[in-house]
Amino acid sequence: MKITRTVKKILDNYESDCPGTKANLARILMHGRLGGSGRMVILPVDQGFEHGPDRSFAPNPDAYDPHYHYQLAIDAGLNAYAAPLGPLEAGADTFAGAIPTILKLNSANSLSTNKDQAVTGSVKDALRIGCSAIGFTIYPGSEDQYEMMEEIRALAEEAKSVGLAVVMWSYPRGGKLDKAGETAMDVCAYAAHMAALLGAHIIKVKPPKDMVELAEAKKVYEEQKIPTKTLADRVRHVVQSAFNGRRIVIFSGGEAKGTEAILEEIRGIKEGGGFGSIMGRNSFQRPKAEAVKLLADVMKIYQG
Repeated sequence: MKITRTVKKILDNYESDCPGTKANLARILMHGRLGGSGRMVILPVDQGFEHGPDRSFAPNPDAYDPHYHYQLAIDAGLNAYAAPLGPLEAGADTFAGAIPTILKLNSANSLSTNKDQAVTGSVKDALRIGCSAIGFTIYPGSEDQYEMMEEIRALAEEAKSVGLAVVMWSYPRGGKLDKAGETAMDVCAYAAHMAALLGAHIIKVKPPKDMVELAEAKKVYEEQKIPTKTLADRVRHVVQSAFNGRRIVIFSGGEAKGTEAILEEIRGIKEGGGFGSIMGRNSFQRPKAEAVKLLADVMKIYQG
């Protein structure tokens, strides 16, 4: 695998990491249709934990089978596939080496009211089934956020010590935030910055909306004239907040929506300098041929 100059430049930003971790980051960045471009599209399938099997997979019954998601990610030419332990174990041998995988180490479920997640996998599991990275969610704002931060501090230290990369889902919720505030521009930027502070290599946040939630932040946005009107403006500031673009920031696909709305959002992310997308429900809930075409169109936008 010959690493492109673009990818080499990204890897140079991770100055403390060992060759093993950089090699695993390179595997993700160099794989699939976007390989070598510095952009990435990842398939995440943790929604079975989050929402239950029927809400997640009944719209496309083929998706009840864990092998379906491996194959979708491979056929679409994605950079990586992320899932909890069970689904990755179910296809680990069949698809060994076919696509970089990310083991999601914690999960929540919709039967609970706690703004928290349980640790459901380990770094040893990730190594055993051949993953390139671990994934972990934090909920900035939650009453349980500090315990989650302490959990990922320990897991990230262990992962980096054995050459795995760290992908962090940073989703503000709970505490002072209402539903709208979770995706406010200042809150998304804050979430990306927290993940960078915690040592994430790849940071996943939601696309920021045109509002500023925190009164103290609003004063700064107005005084410094930080642009907020377009999605590209907002994405640019979120990326800036992750060490001025020295950390990879990708954006979630969010709730299921129409094709043109998805592609318009991708255009804004690309224009704002986002590194890519991580798209679950908007891909695997569609028939496979339709999902592959959508993902191809998304990657064409990132390719320019």
